[in-house]
Amino acid sequence: MKILTLVLGLYQTNCYIVYNEKKEAFIVDPASDFSLIEKTLISHGLDLKFAILTHAHGDHIGALNDLLEVYPVPVYMHRDEVKALKNERISLSGLMGVSLPQDLKAFILVDDGEEVDFSGSKLKFIHCPGHTPGGMSIYMKPFMFTGDTIFYRSIGRTDFPGGDYEKIISSCEKIVSYPEDTILLPGHGMRTQASEEKALNPFLNQS
Repeated sequence: MKILTLVLGLYQTNCYIVYNEKKEAFIVDPASDFSLIEKTLISHGLDLKFAILTHAHGDHIGALNDLLEVYPVPVYMHRDEVKALKNERISLSGLMGVSLPQDLKAFILVDDGEEVDFSGSKLKFIHCPGHTPGGMSIYMKPFMFTGDTIFYRSIGRTDFPGGDYEKIISSCEKIVSYPEDTILLPGHGMRTQASEEKALNPFLNQS
């Protein structure tokens, strides 16, 4: 399994494209700049099977409409994020100049603990509220896509609509309870590791 990282848009959001030996692929957070996403898919000869949203903030969905026009694939999202996807204020999309999808027929709404198969690998959806009510991480051993819940030595903001500090701390603790060698791939910034954040993240070590 290979993972491509595209750093996109004004907010430098990490968009991840994951693919296997058969060139089947999925994308996590089509954040912005669809032309670059499309160019990457084409240049690697990839067959996009589905998309996943870690949450519905505008800086993580900016290329979603264009993506679905060209690649009409299913989109996995936690069901508690639907309200944000329908509201420009909650999703911050109005502030960021992003158009929300008008048709949600492509969306598959998931709950905590649900899994989907990708080429023999299990993708587990982990509900991680705090940054947003329906934020989620995706575990594909040994990787976890964490969205804006946990970062290298930091955590996501909780001062946006629907944010909750106690919940994000609980979500981060859930993430670092996974095997120590789990590689965390966040929505912004550099990758890190569960064991490192458990030991060194100042927000998780305040006692």
